[in-house]
Amino acid sequence: MLRHLGLAAVAALLLVAASYGLEPFRNFQLATVAAYLCATAGLTVLTGLNGQLSLGHGALMATGAYTVARCQNAFADAGITGGWLLPVSLGAAVLAALVVGAVVGVAAARLRGPYLAGVTLAVAVVVPALTVTFDGVFNGEQGLAVPVEPPPVALGASFPYERWQLWVSAAATLLALLLLANLVRSRYGRTFRAVRDDEVAARLAGIHVARTQVLAFVVSAAGAGLGGALLAVLAQSVSPGAFSLTLSLFLLMAVVIGGLGSLAGAAWGAVLLVALPDLTHALTEQLSLSPAAAQRMEGNLPLAIFGVTLVVVMIAAPGGVQGLVARLGRAVSARRPGRRRP
Repeated sequence: MLRHLGLAAVAALLLVAASYGLEPFRNFQLATVAAYLCATAGLTVLTGLNGQLSLGHGALMATGAYTVARCQNAFADAGITGGWLLPVSLGAAVLAALVVGAVVGVAAARLRGPYLAGVTLAVAVVVPALTVTFDGVFNGEQGLAVPVEPPPVALGASFPYERWQLWVSAAATLLALLLLANLVRSRYGRTFRAVRDDEVAARLAGIHVARTQVLAFVVSAAGAGLGGALLAVLAQSVSPGAFSLTLSLFLLMAVVIGGLGSLAGAAWGAVLLVALPDLTHALTEQLSLSPAAAQRMEGNLPLAIFGVTLVVVMIAAPGGVQGLVARLGRAVSARRPGRRRP
């Protein structure tokens, strides 16, 4: 606990220091990485530690995003102001995603393999469709605006808004990572891994397998809900197109490429999710294409790049980017002068 708290404090200080030296757009990108990290960390707990495959985390992010949008609009319509509004809205978003995750988790605990993937795939399709069906509540395809108050007056009138976005997003993400890291190291984390490795052996050891799987889904859903809420706050808007099935596939591939079963791997995956659009935009600019062809290319190229990267990583580094980094660290440590085998 103290070690994780110390790491979180160091990370917070480094992010605050970095925010003063970065351009506003880079601060916004870092804030987006932090938002995605909540979702990838939650998915890592579910898939990497508990062995449950989810193709519906984009829908859970949409749940958190629309919840924070409705809360912020309700506060704005009522004329309520204050610095405590955003934390309350984020908490409501986590709670809403947690409830949806519990419902899906109860059904998922009875399913295995492709049947489990099918249920979560249905969730990824149904939840964005509901926002269009109930357009009186969610404003259909146009989505909802997310009113957010400016930075506190104490920070100064000229305080960059992007820096404030990074601070808010980083604070929420570091708190979530602190809780997840302690969960992974606790008795619950050991039961997650036991169920993942062998359900029969876990059941014989006295572990309630179904309850453990539901708990893992609930924890993962809470992380996804927080990530979606932070994305909505950063964009100051939310629409169903931002949480399509493609996002769910990207999240799953990101945690596999980053390193399944490791929170550090989830961080690599979040960085990849933010860097990919810039990479595809740069590639399309290098090609002399018509505007229509360039638009189609930008729409399909990210998924192709993710797929190719996934194949290459699985062949060259089955443990993902974090596994490769760990292997290189052990190799460098073994070759350090003065170290001899006994």
